[in-house]
Amino acid sequence: MKITVDVDCTPEEARTFFGLPDVKPMQDVLMKKVEERMITNLDAISPEALLRTWLPAGVQGLEQIQKMFWAGLQASKSHAKSEK
Repeated sequence: MKITVDVDCTPEEARTFFGLPDVKPMQDVLMKKVEERMITNLDAISPEALLRTWLPAGVQGLEQIQKMFWAGLQASKSHAKSEK
């Protein structure tokens, strides 16, 4: 014998029936805190902030990277000529 019972109720009604606590107020507070933290940390992922993190010396750091790039390019070019 098989018996099937269908219960039509909302999650709130089921929670109350089983005696579970209502976590909605706590969830609202936590979600508000998460939202505040995300808004605060959005500045950290802006392009300017990322460049400041990657190139702490600013323009001077960028110039140094450019000089190293050109020096490497010229070295590989002269190395290729010497192999011919």
